[in-house]
Amino acid sequence: MEEKLAPEISAKLNVLIALSFKQVTGDTTFEDSKRRSGIGEKARFLANFGLEPKDIGDILGAPITSVRTLLTPKRRK
Repeated sequence: MEEKLAPEISAKLNVLIALSFKQVTGDTTFEDSKRRSGIGEKARFLANFGLEPKDIGDILGAPITSVRTLLTPKRRK
C-alpha cells in the first residue's frame, strides 16, 4: 500500500515546493509559458538539494529532457 501512495505524496510535495519556490523567487504568475527564462539556474539550485530531474521538471513546469540537458556538466557555464 505504501508503494501506491509514494507517487501521490511526491506529486503533492512537488506542488508545495513549486508554490514555495514561486514565492521565494518573487514569481507572481501562474501562467505556463512556452519559453521560461532562467530555468537552468533554478534547476541547478533544486538539484543541489538532491531532487531528481523529473521532480525538478514538475516543480518548474519544464520538460524533463530540458532539465536533464541543463543539469549535464558540459552545459554549465
